[in-house]
Formats: sequence, C-alpha cells, structure tokens
Amino acid sequence: MDKHSKRYRSAVKVADLMKEYPLKEAVDILVKFPKAKFDETVELSLRLGVDPTAGDQMIRGTTPLPNGSGKKIRVLVFTDNPQAAIAAGADHAGLQDMMAKINEGWLDFDVAIATTEAMKTVRTIARVLGPKGLMPNPKSGTVTDDIASGIKAVKAGRVEFKMDKTCNIGVGIGKRSFTPEQILENAHAVLDAIGKAKPASFKGNYIKTVAISSSHSPSVHIASTEFGKF
Repeated sequence: MDKHSKRYRSAVKVADLMKEYPLKEAVDILVKFPKAKFDETVELSLRLGVDPTAGDQMIRGTTPLPNGSGKKIRVLVFTDNPQAAIAAGADHAGLQDMMAKINEGWLDFDVAIATTEAMKTVRTIARVLGPKGLMPNPKSGTVTDDIASGIKAVKAGRVEFKMDKTCNIGVGIGKRSFTPEQILENAHAVLDAIGKAKPASFKGNYIKTVAISSSHSPSVHIASTEFGKF
C-alpha cells in the first residue's frame, strides 16, 4: 500500500505499523482501519523458511474455517453423473461438455471437484486449470468419490493453502463484516493447519513471518510468539 495514500495515513493513526502485535490485538487493530465501500476479504500472509526446490518441502493443504469464508463459492464437478452432483449442491457439473467450455475460455467457477474416474480425463486440461489454481487435487480434497461431502466442505468454508515459489502463502480467512472473534478463530485455524503441515524432515525456522490485512488495508505484523512453536 502507498504510504502516502489517505487510507494509509488514516491507518497509522490507529496503530504503529512498524511494530509486531499478538494476533488478537492485530485483529482488533485491523477492524478499526478505514473500510472500503465493499466487504473486503481478510487475508493471512505467511513467509516460510523451507526450501522451495525440495519436493518434500512443498507446503500445501486445506482446512475448514470455523466461521466460514464469507464468500459464495461456485463449484464445478467433473463427473459422469452430473444430475447427482447438481442435486448435491454443485453449481455446474459434467465432463466432456464442461471440458469443452473450459477449452473455449469459460472459467466461471471458484473450485473444481472431480471423481477419481473423471480425473483420468480431466488431466488433459491440466495446462488450462493448473496455472489458474483450479486443478482438482487429492491433497486439497477435491478429488473424491464422495461428491456430496466434497461440495458441502468447500461451500461451508474449507480453504486451500499452497506455498508459491518464493515460500509465501496467502489465505483468505473471512470478511471485514465478520466479528473480531470470528476472524481470530479463523486465523488460528489456518495457522494451526499450516503449522501441522511442517515437513518432518525440516529443521530450522519454519514460519518466518505472519501478517494480517484486508483488501485495501496495510498489513499488521504478528509477533513470533504466536507461531514460534511451529
């Protein structure tokens, strides 16, 4: 965020943004920042100390959010039984027909789920879905034969976290309209999940930094005492 912007200047009146704060205090600071004209997403940002070139240190997983994400999730299910998927709550379902639309540029969904059998075919469009972060993956719970449970988990607020090539992870943990308690509970859930994803072989400082922010706010840095145990 531009340090000379009106929003930033207003934010620094709330707290010293160069300091680190306990998570609860950081959330309380965040909710006092000036709000945008829309319901901003609250995000937790982490920098990890792992080696991004080591295959066993690629951090990825999912976790349910106790209070949901606050976002309406559009789910596409790749399946040979689209009627059952739609009945279970999918927004879109099918296989060859959905793949054809995607190859033509259609991507009006947030999460894709696939049955084990359908994945054999869906892999052929990995070059399209992969770069967009939309490829179903067993590790994220989006390749499953229990489609109803998969849809329910995603729509209830299960979020995926995945480290990028520079060891950073950003996870949406709610909305500015959430109460501080709801944001705090969701933040703890994400921190715990990423902490538990620490590779058994890794030695050293696993989580280096954590910060919390909303779509149009500066970041509030979290004290290492909140995540040092990992």
